Amino acid sequence: MYKIVSSSAISRTIPAGGKWSSRISRGKQITFTALEDGANVSMLLYNASDTAERYNMPDTLKAQHTAYLTKGHVLMSDNGRVLASIIEDSLGWHDTISGYVTRKQVDQQYGKTTYQKERNGWYRSGEENFAVELFRNGLTNQDLAPVVNLFSKVYCDEKGNLFFEENHAKKGDKVTIRLETDVLLVLSNTPNPLDTRSHYPSVPVELYITNAEPVSKEDECVNHRPENGRAFDNTREDTLLTKGGVK
Repeated sequence: MYKIVSSSAISRTIPAGGKWSSRISRGKQITFTALEDGANVSMLLYNASDTAERYNMPDTLKAQHTAYLTKGHVLMSDNGRVLASIIEDSLGWHDTISGYVTRKQVDQQYGKTTYQKERNGWYRSGEENFAVELFRNGLTNQDLAPVVNLFSKVYCDEKGNLFFEENHAKKGDKVTIRLETDVLLVLSNTPNPLDTRSHYPSVPVELYITNAEPVSKEDECVNHRPENGRAFDNTREDTLLTKGGVK
């Protein structure tokens, strides 16, 4: 369900196990709010004008000397441009390395369910949600890429073992991304694949989409790393050449 809040703002709630995709223009910002404890939203980002350009996890992490994302970080494309920036964050850590949950894992960990029996209460997987939304937008499973798992914390020890922090996201936690180019946003509100809980832990998440403030020279995301600044320059150049100007 979505609600038009004003002439420039829309609110939408993605239910447990739900999915959603849309093309959204640069200059918008999206605030994700967990409506219960234990949220996880897997997110894919593509350049809406050329979906061959999409979020590049290795370059994003390498350029910003990090293994996770939080306020001040940007999501870079494989062309060295900025697709989105994280401008607010109550959590301080969003998972970039564990991927999305598959149908096989959901069946094994939470129990096998079917739509025919449980109807809308059946357990969805990120694998299937993404396949459906990509197809709706003219893409295929070959276009699947690494995701960002908003609201989740996954870390590793000195031996390289990965750990999921179960109590990371609480009801009311928020993260806001600002779109720096026109994007195709694809979301799956399904469990993190490293979540150790035995019950299906998906919870509703609200999206609030509105206009963002213009990017200033003092912007934290622009100045977080020299590589960020160069990526913003690349994005401005592309906007100038393909969109006719920079706002």
